[in-house]
Amino acid sequence: MYMHRRNFIHASGCAAVAGWLAPSMVLAQTLEQVKVLYGFPAGSAGDSVARRVAEKLGGTSYTKNPGYVENKPGAGGRIAVETLKNSAPDGSVLALAPVSAFSVYPHIYPKLTYKPEDAVPVSIGAIMIHGLAVGPMVPPEVRTLKDFLAWAKANPGKASYGSPGSGSLPHLLGALLGLRANVELKHVPYRGVVPSITDLVGGQVAATVNPSGDYLQYVKNGRLRVLATSGKRRSPFLPDVPTFTELGYPDVTAEEWFGFYAPAKATAATVASANAAITAALKDKSVIDSLAVTGLVAHGSTPQEMAADQKAEYERWGPLVRQIGFTAES
Repeated sequence: MYMHRRNFIHASGCAAVAGWLAPSMVLAQTLEQVKVLYGFPAGSAGDSVARRVAEKLGGTSYTKNPGYVENKPGAGGRIAVETLKNSAPDGSVLALAPVSAFSVYPHIYPKLTYKPEDAVPVSIGAIMIHGLAVGPMVPPEVRTLKDFLAWAKANPGKASYGSPGSGSLPHLLGALLGLRANVELKHVPYRGVVPSITDLVGGQVAATVNPSGDYLQYVKNGRLRVLATSGKRRSPFLPDVPTFTELGYPDVTAEEWFGFYAPAKATAATVASANAAITAALKDKSVIDSLAVTGLVAHGSTPQEMAADQKAEYERWGPLVRQIGFTAES
């Protein structure tokens, strides 16, 4: 069922806040195990969030045993949200999804197969910063974003950038950079982060925009160069790399987060129990350190904080998407 875009995020935020403000109760029965749906392939940064948190859920009032992750790759993560929509609302199934699934997708898909009410915000899981990296297709003397844009103008046949998929936030950041710099950058969509970086390292594509944490191992061994990052400030994991804002592109900014969602009919008690277990897991030093390895900052939240940030991102990206002029086919 299609909902008017203007009402999409409003309904989502109201549902989340209303659910959280309901009288707090103890979950009627501790679950045996929880499954976390994740809409991208195993091995990416977001997958590590789902796995590190899921394994820490066991032995809490929420669930007896450690949780497990079921990857549902494809359609930019929408398959996982669609699966969540049809799952039991008892808390036994959650989904980890990027905020773009609710803040960007409503602007680019004429219709979505899920509505905002189908997923109730539980907690933010981790924050990631995206980065533009270049590989061996680009000459080694190209060391800065200014150098890359000049090279792209001079080599239009090679000026390409990959992303985890059409309509993803990295895709839109690259498109927005090209628009602001007046440089035509050909977008090459992939099915996830891992295959796009594989092609970047192999010289099949000139550049990619991806979560910056996924570049770290390649930066250390000198196989890739990250030229700019999308955060409001420099990444703690790449402190020598300037932000797009520093380089004169202030709206090429995004600090995307992965958030945990429950099905629509989950009770306030279920959401509260899941939130308590998830936020406790995100404070565990082993989880914090594990996520840091992939360039992610562990970050829990209340459901209403998550809903409010989701709404702000939705309102910000609407005008930018219209300027880019991208609409997904399906």
